[in-house]
Amino acid sequence: MKNTRYLFCIITVFISFNSFAQKDSSLSSKNSNLKITQPVIDSSKQRDAIDFLYQLIKKNAPNNSREKSRALNYSLVPAFGYSLSTGFAVDLTGNVAFYTGSSHTENLSAIDAEAIYDTKSQAIIISRSEIWAQNNNYKLVTDLRLERYPTDTYGLGATTTPATDDPIVYSYIRAYATVYKKIIPDFYWGAGYSLDYHYNIKESGTANNTVSEFKKYGATTASTSSGITFSLLFDNRRNEINPLNGGYALISYRENPVFLGSNNNWQELQMDFRRYFRFSAASNNILAFWSILEFTSGNVPYFDLPATGEDMYNNSGRGYQQERFRGKNMLYLEGEYRFGVTKNGFLGGVVFTNAESFSEYTTNRFVKIAPAAGTGLRVKINKHSNTNVCLDYAYGIYGSHGLFVNLGEVF
Repeated sequence: MKNTRYLFCIITVFISFNSFAQKDSSLSSKNSNLKITQPVIDSSKQRDAIDFLYQLIKKNAPNNSREKSRALNYSLVPAFGYSLSTGFAVDLTGNVAFYTGSSHTENLSAIDAEAIYDTKSQAIIISRSEIWAQNNNYKLVTDLRLERYPTDTYGLGATTTPATDDPIVYSYIRAYATVYKKIIPDFYWGAGYSLDYHYNIKESGTANNTVSEFKKYGATTASTSSGITFSLLFDNRRNEINPLNGGYALISYRENPVFLGSNNNWQELQMDFRRYFRFSAASNNILAFWSILEFTSGNVPYFDLPATGEDMYNNSGRGYQQERFRGKNMLYLEGEYRFGVTKNGFLGGVVFTNAESFSEYTTNRFVKIAPAAGTGLRVKINKHSNTNVCLDYAYGIYGSHGLFVNLGEVF
């Protein structure tokens, strides 16, 4: 979620609902030649928010009234809260999970959308999707955004402090699309297009009245990066909303030439690795690891440099506000343990820690690590798609801390 780094946040409603009756969520082993590493959840034994709401409204409703899965499983979370950078904010986030084939032999597809508005004129509309074709032969990934975004920037590298805080407001259009083609089961190659357009960039100046690194780097009122991407992907997770085991590995190269509309020629190599360990078939307790490595070359626009929380779902770096650290190159590592609290799957918890480092502006070397750690609560709002609302509190260095909210697991 783009800006759910609230000092406090009130979730007003959890809504999950299904549409179009279809078959039960259990997967028949026949009619499938795929290697499926994540077991399908027997959701009839779980409870989610809509079960409790349904029984509250219809007190005589049987416990198995939502035993069957549906073709489309929706989750919706309205919220409001407050942060120093945005003021009071209203946020509406939702997703829909579905299988593209009637046999349910492919991975679970998901489309999410988010709308945010706050008292400091932040306005954000986001739509992201990961859609699997039948038998996992193809995968389509999109990331579309329209934003007016006030942010606090601190300069380049991991040694920046709150004294260099430099509030900047910008408008932003993003349009990413990548199509992956299966090579062999679980392995894919992909090609796509990526557009980043920042405009109406306005800087306020640093807190200590020094020259900002935004100006030193080359301040502009607008920037365009238009590029093509080539990727290799391994993904044997069955449900990317809440993986129970398996792994994910993405290596992506992006070329941004001037002839495609970029202001400058620049390149980026990004690697994203995730691994999930399920210790027992009797529980969904998971040990998960996540690593991101990003390296850039050429004259990269300031706001296209790697930064905290700038992954596809804006989830990296819990413990810090989005864009807290920035640099030409980034190293990131996170570990999380997910465990159940109630036997019916309605409540769960996590403990996690992460560390990030960014290359310094003058030397382009990694000289400091910014660690963070925290814990959180999980509330099941759709048992059929295994979607949780994630409420995490994390601490970082320089007094950074806050509440982080997400629909679906963080990674």
